[in-house]
Amino acid sequence: MTQGKIAWDDTVLPFQLDRSDIRGRVARLDTAFEEILAQHDYPPMIEGLVAEMALLTALIGQSMKLRWKLSLQVRGDGPARLIATDYYAPVGDDQPARIRAYASYDADRLDETANPFSQIGKGYFAILIDQGEDMTPYQGITPIAGGSLAACAQTYFSQSEQLPTRFELSFGRSQLAGEGEHWRAGGMMLQHMPKASPHVSGEGGSGHEGLLEAEDILTDNEAENWTRANTLLDTVDELELIGPSVTPSDLLVRLFHEEEPRVYDPQPVKFGCTCSEDRVRQSLSIYSAKDLTHMTKDDGTLTADCQFCGAHYVFDPATVGFEAKSDG
Repeated sequence: MTQGKIAWDDTVLPFQLDRSDIRGRVARLDTAFEEILAQHDYPPMIEGLVAEMALLTALIGQSMKLRWKLSLQVRGDGPARLIATDYYAPVGDDQPARIRAYASYDADRLDETANPFSQIGKGYFAILIDQGEDMTPYQGITPIAGGSLAACAQTYFSQSEQLPTRFELSFGRSQLAGEGEHWRAGGMMLQHMPKASPHVSGEGGSGHEGLLEAEDILTDNEAENWTRANTLLDTVDELELIGPSVTPSDLLVRLFHEEEPRVYDPQPVKFGCTCSEDRVRQSLSIYSAKDLTHMTKDDGTLTADCQFCGAHYVFDPATVGFEAKSDG
């Protein structure tokens, strides 16, 4: 059991089902997941929402090209106001991807007895892709609907990309013999391979408020393959998704051996934050000395905290902003 845990935790394994023309990924997050949540003292409900978003981000992000950045955001009018994640693709071959996440919420409005997803309220689910300097960032948005963040992500791919997509996720606190309790997460993503000319029938779709569903996009034969693969995924057990006793490759064989699964190299993932003093200075460069005066504390310092990792930065107000004075 320990050997499987060491080999597969904090990785995303891409695969393809050759018989069904479907691609997918299996994610296992352990240490990276624990470090994401350890940056803040969230109530259990918020931890669960952040956990789900981080797992979705790892599964979606694996397709990012070198040095690209993927961001997922959920904004709502409920007490869980914002959940944000970033996935930084590897900077080179054989390098890990980095992931970070945080949430903003109104503690006094949270209903701990309610479904966590209901605490988001009305709002939107957004995916942003930054391809680097001199490239226009891509942004896609879909409404908060479907009962889970995974359902929102599925709707995004069907609506914005016309790619039928399925997520099956499991996460929570786990304890192995001889170890303390800690967070673990595992999940699988299925996605129909893109087509040159997607088939979309009728005006709008058959989903919530006219959103597209898989049956609105796929031909009869494609729909049959998609239904078969999803039926097989329905048989997965939560413990199989989380592991560590079942490796991702063994899980794929167990679920999809008749679909001819083909696996590729796994992508390691770790917690990582890109904040730095220079980046914070750059973000403050848009403010004038007058603006910065209103942000200065009583002791004469200007402070900033990273929402992702909690790093604390202290500045002399005179040395930041576009009217900054040099020490020389």
